[in-house]
Amino acid sequence: MPQPEDKLAQDARLSAQIEADVGVERIAEVYAQALLAAAGAAARQLLDEFDSLLAVVLDVYPGFEEILASGLVSVEEKSGIIDRVFAGRTSVMMVHFLKVVAAHGRLDCLRIIQRRAHQLYEEMLGRVPVKLTTAAPISDELARKIAENLKQVIQAEPVLTRNVDPQLVGGAVVRIGDTVYDGSIANQLENIRQQMIDRSAHEIQSRRDRFRNTAGN
Repeated sequence: MPQPEDKLAQDARLSAQIEADVGVERIAEVYAQALLAAAGAAARQLLDEFDSLLAVVLDVYPGFEEILASGLVSVEEKSGIIDRVFAGRTSVMMVHFLKVVAAHGRLDCLRIIQRRAHQLYEEMLGRVPVKLTTAAPISDELARKIAENLKQVIQAEPVLTRNVDPQLVGGAVVRIGDTVYDGSIANQLENIRQQMIDRSAHEIQSRRDRFRNTAGN
């Protein structure tokens, strides 16, 4: 059985990890904002370059990503590596951005910066990423109805990502950013689902009635 001291140490480690994660997210947001501000009207193009950089280089060569993130490699060495690998293959702006991130020792945050930059870009366009987790798969029609309902709730265009968790209690969980919405949203989603079921049942019964009337005549 764990001793109280062990439990306190475990809680302290968990708290430190949470604080570290929050700190990294905040740092990533600063760089993401700076990247989008520098890109201006070319933000979409620069984000595409960022995506390509991760997919074509870092995903394929994880050892290279470790070198960029390593604290044992100096800023000067990293800057030289960025020039040799990326100059001429991506925009001057992206190369400059990578060097700025390297100068502050934050190349280990590239993936988080990229993710946050996409989120901020979507928000600039009035679109909000929404994660919808349901206990069972839902149809495209139901997903569209849910998105329409959420649009009224959040007063923005939801970009819906659907996940399935069979262990989910309550049927549905809606996550927008760091906010997990309570049962009021889940209830609204359930109401939509029930309305669709009721409407389908009504249509089926109407067809039956029409068939009976036609057959009777």
